[in-house]
Amino acid sequence: MTLVDQKTPLPFCGPPQGSGPAGLVARRKRGAVASAAAARAFEKRLSRRQKVPGLRACGARSPSRDPAAATMVSKSDQLLIVVSILEGRHFPKRPKHMLVVEAKFDGEQLATDPVDHTDQPEFATELAWEIDRKVLHQHRLQRTPIKLQCFALDPLSSAKETIGYIVLDLRTAQETKQAPKWYQLLSNKYTKFKSEIQISITLETDTKAQVDSFKAKGAPPRDGKVPAGLSGVDPKDIVAVLNEEGGYHQIGPAEYCTDPFILSVTIAFATQLEQLIPCTMKLPERQPEFFFYYSLLGNDVTNEPFNDLINPNFEPERASVRIRSNVEVLRVYLALHSKLQIHLCCGDQSLGSTEIPLNGLLKKGSTEINQHPVTVEGAFTLDPPNRAKQKLAPVPLELAPTSLIELKTQNGHEPEHSKKRVLTPINEKTLAGPKSPSASPVPPQNQTPPVKDDATESEVESLQYDKDPKQSAKGISSVPASQAQPVATSNASEVVTSGQKIAVPATSHHFCFSIDLRSIHGLEISFPVNCILRYSYPFFGSAAPIMTNPPVEVRKNMEVFLPQSYCAFDFATMPHQLQDTFLRIPLLVELWHKDKMSKDLLLGIARIQLSNILSAEKTRFLGANGEQCWRQTYSESVPVIAAQGSNNRIVDLSYTMTLEDYGLVKMREIFVSDSSQGLSAVQQKPSSPLPAPCPSEVQMEPRETLEYKAALELEMWKEMQEDIFETQLKQKELAHMQALAEEWKKRDRERESLVKKKVAEYSILEGKLQKALTELENREQQLASAEVELQRERKELQSERERNLQELQDSVRRARDDCVHQVELERLKLKQLEDDKHRLQQQLNDAENKYKILEKEFHQFKDQQSNKPEIRLQSEINLLTLEKVELERKLESATKSKLHYKQQWGRALKELARLKQREQESQMARLKKQQEELEQMRLRYLAAEEKEMVKTEQQELLDIRNELNRQAGQNKDYTHLIEEPLTRSTWQWEAFALALVFAREQESQMARLKKQQEELEQMRLRYLAAEEKEMVKTEQQELLDIRNELNRLRQQEQKQYQDCREIAGGKLGSPRGSAPDDGLDDYLTRLIEERDTLMRTGVYNHEDRIISELDRQIREVLAKSIASNS
Repeated sequence: MTLVDQKTPLPFCGPPQGSGPAGLVARRKRGAVASAAAARAFEKRLSRRQKVPGLRACGARSPSRDPAAATMVSKSDQLLIVVSILEGRHFPKRPKHMLVVEAKFDGEQLATDPVDHTDQPEFATELAWEIDRKVLHQHRLQRTPIKLQCFALDPLSSAKETIGYIVLDLRTAQETKQAPKWYQLLSNKYTKFKSEIQISITLETDTKAQVDSFKAKGAPPRDGKVPAGLSGVDPKDIVAVLNEEGGYHQIGPAEYCTDPFILSVTIAFATQLEQLIPCTMKLPERQPEFFFYYSLLGNDVTNEPFNDLINPNFEPERASVRIRSNVEVLRVYLALHSKLQIHLCCGDQSLGSTEIPLNGLLKKGSTEINQHPVTVEGAFTLDPPNRAKQKLAPVPLELAPTSLIELKTQNGHEPEHSKKRVLTPINEKTLAGPKSPSASPVPPQNQTPPVKDDATESEVESLQYDKDPKQSAKGISSVPASQAQPVATSNASEVVTSGQKIAVPATSHHFCFSIDLRSIHGLEISFPVNCILRYSYPFFGSAAPIMTNPPVEVRKNMEVFLPQSYCAFDFATMPHQLQDTFLRIPLLVELWHKDKMSKDLLLGIARIQLSNILSAEKTRFLGANGEQCWRQTYSESVPVIAAQGSNNRIVDLSYTMTLEDYGLVKMREIFVSDSSQGLSAVQQKPSSPLPAPCPSEVQMEPRETLEYKAALELEMWKEMQEDIFETQLKQKELAHMQALAEEWKKRDRERESLVKKKVAEYSILEGKLQKALTELENREQQLASAEVELQRERKELQSERERNLQELQDSVRRARDDCVHQVELERLKLKQLEDDKHRLQQQLNDAENKYKILEKEFHQFKDQQSNKPEIRLQSEINLLTLEKVELERKLESATKSKLHYKQQWGRALKELARLKQREQESQMARLKKQQEELEQMRLRYLAAEEKEMVKTEQQELLDIRNELNRQAGQNKDYTHLIEEPLTRSTWQWEAFALALVFAREQESQMARLKKQQEELEQMRLRYLAAEEKEMVKTEQQELLDIRNELNRLRQQEQKQYQDCREIAGGKLGSPRGSAPDDGLDDYLTRLIEERDTLMRTGVYNHEDRIISELDRQIREVLAKSIASNS
C-alpha cells in the first residue's frame, strides 16, 4: 500500500512545461497518488487550475508549516493572477488535431490540456500565477502583458502549429469578479474564420501558505449550528492538524481534544469493474495495474494493485488514522467534510469514483460511539468521470460496477479485542504521519513492484526496471537463463530443487558483453526531443527490451549524456557462434520521443555493428579466481537514421562496448529455469578410465563381471528414469490441462461479461439506430414530397423558359424588320440630302459671284464718298470721341486724387488739433510752473523785505529810545514830579508809534504785492496773446495753403468741366442752358461736403474764418443758382 502524507514534499513529475528566467518550474501539480504518472493525470482531472509559484526567486514552496519559516509577505498581500480560458468559437473542424492554449507571463509559461479541434472547443481551464502586490504594481507600471498563444497539435507527429495569439492587459485584472469577454485571435492562420476565445482575468487572494497535497475535492461547508459547548469556536477553524510526536491528528482546539478516536476505511471487494472501461480507451497490453485511491485526513492512500478487472483479486486492506478530538467537534468536522471520494485508477487515468457519506457516522445527540464502533458500509456504485458531460447512457443496475466499502469510527478507549474482529484476513496499517526515509523498510528484490515513468502507450513494450539499490550500482543488467552456476556433483543421487541441469558443450566459453550508450549530439530537427533509447538482442539470453531512464531533453547544438545507459550481459556460447551472430545480426537502437500529450513517437534507428569489437585489440587481465581472461573494447559514434520518410540523419549516438572472455566453462552442467522440481541430476561420468584387470585373476562368469554389473545397473537406472520421466510428463500434462481448463473458464467468464456489456451497448445502439431509422424515413418522405415539388417547379420553369424564348425570337424578328426598314428610309434620306447639297452648292457659287460684284461696287462707292464733307465730320467726331475718353480718364484720376487729398487734409486737420491740444497742455504746465516759481520768488522777496523792515524798525526804535533817553537827561529835574505819568505816557507813545509804523508798512506791502500780481497777470496775458498770435499765424498759414490747394483743385476741375462741356456741346450739339446749372449744383455740393468735413473734425466751429468763408461761398452759389433759374 502506498502512503503519501499531506506534509511530505512531493517531487515534480517529468520535465516542466515551461520555466522562467532562473529555471523556475512554470507549471506545477498538487500531489501524487500511487505513482507519479497516476498523480499527474489524476490531478489533471480533479483540479483544473494550474498554479505557478514563480515571480519570486524560488522554484517551489517549502512544505514546512513553521511560522518562522514562512514567507515575510502577509497573506493579504499574496495574490493570484487567474486567467480563465473557457471556450472558443468560429474555429474550423480538424478531426486529427488538438487545440492547446499556452499563456506566458513574465517569462513563465502555462498551458491548457489538449482539447478536440472543433468549431466550438471547450477548454474550461484556469491558469494562475502567484504574485504579491508590490510586484503586481511594478508589472502594471511597466505594462507587462499576458500573451496567450493558440496551437494546433498533431498527436501522431507531435508537431505544433501556431494559429494565433491574444495579448491581455494586466491593468484590467481586478479583485472583483468580472464577466468573461470574447477575444479575437490576432495573426489568425485561419483567415476565413474570425476565431475567438472567451477569457476572463481576475485577481484572487491566495489563502494557501503551504503546498497543497493532492486530494479529492471536498464538499462545500454546510450551514449548521455550533453546539452550545462550542459557542466560541468557528466551524471554519476546525481542521485536522498532524501531531508528529503523538502520532495522531488533532481536530479542533487543544482544550477540546481530550478523547481518542480511530477512523478506518476498508475496501473489501469490487465487481463489474469492466463496465468502467469505455470502448475507445486503450489499456496497456501487458497486465495493466488497477488500484483504489482515496484521501483520508490529507493522507493519500492506495491499495495493492491488481490486474484483473473482471475478477478483481485483492486482499481487503484497512487504513486507520488516529484522531484526538471531542465528539461534538468531530461531528461538526464530519458535517463540514461530508463526503469521502474513492477512485479506481489505472496508471494515469481515473476510471470511476464513488462518494461515501461521512455525516451519518455521528448523529446529533447520539452516544452510540461510546458503546460500540459506528460504521457506514455497503456496496457503492462507481461512476465514470464526467458521465453527464460525455452524455453516457445509464448502465443497468445488474451491470453497474460496485465496491464493498466499510467506513468505521470507534472510540480509542475500547479494548483491543473489539478492534479486529474480521472474518477475512485484512492487512491493517495505521496512518500516523510521514515517516523518515531511513525508517521505511526496504522491500525484497523480487517483490519490489516496478516504478513506471510517464504512463504512455509505449510502456507496455518497455522493460520494467528494478529499483533495488544493489542493482542500481551496476545499472540495468539482465541475467539470461543460460548463465553458468557452479553446482556440486559429488553425489550422484542428489535432488536438485532450483532447476533442471542441462549439459553444456566443453567448447563453450563464458562471455560478458557490456555496452554503454554514452551521449547523443548533433540534433538535426527543429523541435526539442524528450528522448529515450531502447534496444533488444535475444542472443544475449533476454528478449526484454532495454531502455534508458529517465527521458532527457535534447536540443540543437548540444550534447546530452544519457542516464542509466550501461548494461552488461553474461552468457555462455562458442566463439565461432558468437562471431557468426555478431557478423550477421547488428544491434538496432531505437530513438523514441516521449510526450505526455500524445502517443510515443519512434524518431529513428541506429545500427551498431557488433562485429567491430571482434577486430579490436585484446588486452589480458586476471579473473576472480586468478585465471587468464581477455578483454576487447571499441568506441565510436553512429548516426540515427529517420524511421519514416527519407533516410536522413537525425542525431549522432556515441557508445562504448566491451567483450570479456573468461575462458572455457568449468562445469559441464548448469541450471535452467523449469517448473518441475525434484529431478535427479545427471551424474558426471569420471573422466579417467577404469584400471585394467589383472591377467593373473581367475576367469569369472560374464554375468558376474564388473562390466556386466555396471551395464545392468545402467539399464535398470535407464528404465527407472524412463518411468520417472513418464510420471512427471503425465503430471505436467495434468497440470497443464487443469491450468488450461481454468484459463478456459476464466476466458469464458470474461467473454460472457464482455458479451453482456456489448449486448447492453448494442441495445443502446439499436435504440439509437431505430431512432435514426425513423428520422431517415421521415426525411425520405420529406425528400419524396420535395422531389415531386421540384419536378413540378422544373416543368413550370421549362415552360416559362420556352415561352420567354419564343417571345425573345419574335422581338428579335420584329427588331430586324424595323432595322431593315429604317436602313431603307435612311438611304432615301441620304439620296435626297445629296441632291439638296448639290443644289445648295450651286446657290453658294452664285452668291459668291454676286458678293464679289457687290464688293467691287462698294469699293467704287467708297472712293467716291471719301471726298464729301460728311465723311470728314465723321472722322472728326471719331477723334473727339477719343479725346473725350481720354479726358474722362483724366477726370476720374483727378477725382481720385481729390479724394486722396481730402483724406490727407482730414488727417492733417486731426493731427493739427491734436498738436494744438498738446501744445496748450504743455503751455498750461509751463505757466503753472512759472506761477509757482513767481509765488516762491514773491514769498522770498516778502520775507527779505519784512526782515529789512524789521531791522529798520528796530533801528528806528533804537533811535527813538536814544532820543528819549537824551531828553530824559535834559529834564532830569522834573523827574520827581512827573516820573510815573511820564513813564506811562512814554510807553503808550512808543506802542502807538510802533503800531502806526507796522500798519503803514503793511499797507505798503499790500500795495507792492498787488502791484506785483498785476504785473504777473499782465505778463501772463502778454505771453498768452503772443502765443495765441503765433498759433493764429500758423493756422492762417496752414489754412492759406489748404485754400490755395483747394482753389487749384477747383480751377482744375472747372477747367476740366469747361473742356468737357465744350467738347460735349461741340460734338453733340446739346442745349447750352442746362450746363451752368449742373456745374453750380456740383460746385455747391462740393462746398457743402468740404464744410461738413471740416466741422466733423472737431477742430473748427461756425465762428472760424474758414467756415465763415465756406458759408459765404455757399450763399453766393445759391444766389447764382436762383438767379439763373429765374
